[in-house]
Amino acid sequence: MSHTGLFVGLTTLDLIYLSDRPLPENGKLVAREYLTVAGGPATNAAVAFSYFKNSAKLASAIGQHPLTEAIVDDLRAYSVDIADLTPNKTDIPPVSSIIVTANTGKRAVISLNAVKSQAESQITEDISDIDIVLIDGHQIPVSLAIAQYARNRQIPVVLDGGSWKPGLESILPYIDYGICSANFYPPQCRDTEDVFAFLHQIDRIAITDGERPIQSWDRGQRFTTSVPLVETVDTLGAGDIFHGAFCHYILETDFQTALAGAAKIASESCKFFGTRNWIDRL
Repeated sequence: MSHTGLFVGLTTLDLIYLSDRPLPENGKLVAREYLTVAGGPATNAAVAFSYFKNSAKLASAIGQHPLTEAIVDDLRAYSVDIADLTPNKTDIPPVSSIIVTANTGKRAVISLNAVKSQAESQITEDISDIDIVLIDGHQIPVSLAIAQYARNRQIPVVLDGGSWKPGLESILPYIDYGICSANFYPPQCRDTEDVFAFLHQIDRIAITDGERPIQSWDRGQRFTTSVPLVETVDTLGAGDIFHGAFCHYILETDFQTALAGAAKIASESCKFFGTRNWIDRL
């Protein structure tokens, strides 16, 4: 069954290099491979959601700078529709430079978030047909308006909690699923137990930590979900892919099964370089 998802947040232009070793201080490297793709948490999640033959719409700040053509072309190739939150913006989009070390799959990233690309708290696109919403926290005013809209229409809202961002506290009352990374630390939180306590108003919470088991909370019940072990080539975007896959599975099954399915897809994506090659290979 095909579903329709709305993904709200950051879009970047990612310059991804595969290297034999990390970049040394004051040094140079020659890359083995190179990719230029659209990136950002909500953006990669939308692509992953589309992989399941769903309809994915991305609400993000794109604009009219010449570099945005590469972003639009990439998303069009993976059947992601764009609801541009800043259609008249002519500034350069956020660009991420990423080096992936081949023998470990670890990555080093330098980027700019959406601080300079904030949109107003409105969306002009028709979103009445949406089955699920994902918010990555990079467009707080727009995300709040959409989350409130979704709650009024009983549309589930998923939080991609990659890291804490000021203003997220206003959106938490409208979140149905909080899928957070081990680096997600709200104010005064120091460990997983603190995070669970802070997010108590959310019925279902999961905290991912790479290849380690996922720690979850389902309306008062705790459980863990194992993550399949694979021969890792590249971990870049694995969390984003997890979120996109989760949005698909949660519309078809229960919370624990959806987490397991998303973990399998995210792990498989780590076997291939870049954030798109897994789609063609799988």
